[in-house]
Amino acid sequence: MNILLPALAALMTTSSALAQTAPVAPILTAPEAKDVWTHARPEIARVTHVDLALRADFAAKTMSGTARLDILAAPGAKEIVLDADDLDIAAITDAAGKPLPFTLGERDKELGSALTIQLNGAQRIIIRYSSKPGASALQWLAPELTAGKARPYLFSQGQPINNRSWIPTQDSPGIRQTWSAAITVPADLVAVMSGERIDGAKGTPAGPGWQTFHFRMDKPVPPYLIALAVGDLAFKATGPRSGVWTEPSQLDAAAHEVGDVEKMIDAAQALYGPYRWGRYDMLVLPPSFPFGGMENPTLTFLTPTIVTGDRSNTDVVAHELAHSWSGNLVTNATWSDSWLNEGFTTYFENRIMEAVYGPDRAAIYADLDWDGLNKDITEAGGADAPTTRLHGDPGATAGQLDYFKGSTFLRTIERAVGRARWDAYLKSYFDRHAFQPQTTAGFLADLRANLIKGDAALEAKLQLDRWAYQPGLPDNAVHIPSATLAAVDARLATVKAGGPVSAVQPQGWSTQQWLRFLNGLPRQQSPERLKELDETLGLSASSNAYVRSAWAELAIANRYDPAIPSIRAFATSVGRGLLIYPVYRGLMAQGDWGKPIARQLYKAAKAGYHPTVAAGLAKLVAE
Repeated sequence: MNILLPALAALMTTSSALAQTAPVAPILTAPEAKDVWTHARPEIARVTHVDLALRADFAAKTMSGTARLDILAAPGAKEIVLDADDLDIAAITDAAGKPLPFTLGERDKELGSALTIQLNGAQRIIIRYSSKPGASALQWLAPELTAGKARPYLFSQGQPINNRSWIPTQDSPGIRQTWSAAITVPADLVAVMSGERIDGAKGTPAGPGWQTFHFRMDKPVPPYLIALAVGDLAFKATGPRSGVWTEPSQLDAAAHEVGDVEKMIDAAQALYGPYRWGRYDMLVLPPSFPFGGMENPTLTFLTPTIVTGDRSNTDVVAHELAHSWSGNLVTNATWSDSWLNEGFTTYFENRIMEAVYGPDRAAIYADLDWDGLNKDITEAGGADAPTTRLHGDPGATAGQLDYFKGSTFLRTIERAVGRARWDAYLKSYFDRHAFQPQTTAGFLADLRANLIKGDAALEAKLQLDRWAYQPGLPDNAVHIPSATLAAVDARLATVKAGGPVSAVQPQGWSTQQWLRFLNGLPRQQSPERLKELDETLGLSASSNAYVRSAWAELAIANRYDPAIPSIRAFATSVGRGLLIYPVYRGLMAQGDWGKPIARQLYKAAKAGYHPTVAAGLAKLVAE
């Protein structure tokens, strides 16, 4: 149940001139809302606002300065516990400058350290600190790893629990906080953040060679959504409330690719209510960005791999926009319930795509998600595998089941109750729980109270608990087939039967059609057939990163040496985990042939990977 702890309800502090204006977000008290990925004890004392004043030192690869934290404490509370991962803490004081005793616990390799601070009655604490060069949330790029090749670049990636490596706070999605920031950077660079820009496009001079940019987020957000980027950045509007940031040489192509975003915002609002975050800007990052997108409020981060010139990958934009409701507005209280973010958002994304591009295109994405769902269940070990549950241990769900099984669950409810009734419920759900955390149990309770309303037959038909808590795929799951992909399947069948690859005729294919074809090919192919595929379809030379990744998987499965130069060029120029991990996994699975290639490749490419991707791949290639 979404309630603010009674002991804290009457207490609220004020901050600096950039302080929070929103009410303090509630904390969930049910047992299932306990977050095992934080050291914090918010029932004793919690952070409500973070005010950062930091300098980005590219030479030292550190962020240093102060974090001012506003605190709500229960009566008699003596301390507050924060999350800190490998931070250098210089001093902690109250607002008057009086030192506050603190201890930094032993570092856990996954969770970092507990930073315990004696409050001595303080309602605001000031932490002077610096991040370390290896901070897991921050990637410092040398100029040669950028498009312009002239200036360095910095970006952060906080989800799920990496922001504690550069911000000492309670790093849990269930502890929502407002924030403000003053970020000082070299004068030839621009800083952007996931909040309102206070001083417009240009910063404020901050001494010779430096300038400061100011930001604020006056709505309480989970701390993983505090995001930063610094680089040689330019902006181009895509509409009255949207635009794109990226390096100047990439700006026109990026703006063209996301040019439908205003239509998407209109479609999303028509479905599930007003967009509540002001602007919707986007940042297209260098290739090392580890994800397709990251839904940072007011500034979605996007991979450059979506820029293919045909807008066939704008589902990524629709997905991140949809997070403005499912994820940013209503957030999973813990990472055991991440499907409440990703499953809801994948469903919502598909509805946006349908509204903007029509039902045929939406069916393509839904059909591919169905393929992914069944593939993930198979690779997890089958329908009885515990990792095929939606609610489970944090981070343990197989593959992308949070996305695919979660969205299929919601689509199944829609089919059972009818779209009009389902849409009305979802809109009211987002309104009821706006700016609050949520659990699986909380969602099911809300569903029963506001949609099912005691209808025993509907309850039995929906199989809610089986979907949420049991492994595998319930027998009422709804599959949306695509006629467009069925046509691809027909050409695929011709090739599988031994027909010539020239019969494929893929001119004008979208990324999704390419993936259906390439992923549908049998994994075992002769060298002659692989050569025919490559030369006829131009796979090794494709500029589409999705195509290159799928081709690499097929070539590696057959130990096809002629594809290695293309694979090497791909893996050293793309850092998106979804596209890179299958390459390394495939190589490692090929034993004596593939393992040396994987290790050599990782050694050459790791400097261009985000720290979280580099760490994951380091474990993989060490096996």
